[in-house]
Amino acid sequence: MSEISTDQTRCQGYGNCAAAAPEVFDLDDTGLVEVLNANPEGPELARAREAATMCPVQAITVG
Repeated sequence: MSEISTDQTRCQGYGNCAAAAPEVFDLDDTGLVEVLNANPEGPELARAREAATMCPVQAITVG
């Protein structure tokens, strides 16, 4: 099982993660990444991994 973590000190609110995996990520009221599902599986996990690679400031870790 993979677990997702984010570093909100790095996040700059680009929103690439929420666009790539909206079932896993969203932007909170301050415009920073929020994890909706920290333990996705199957296709959601694949999209979360893709979203992590799309983050320009590398604020997402899929472990």
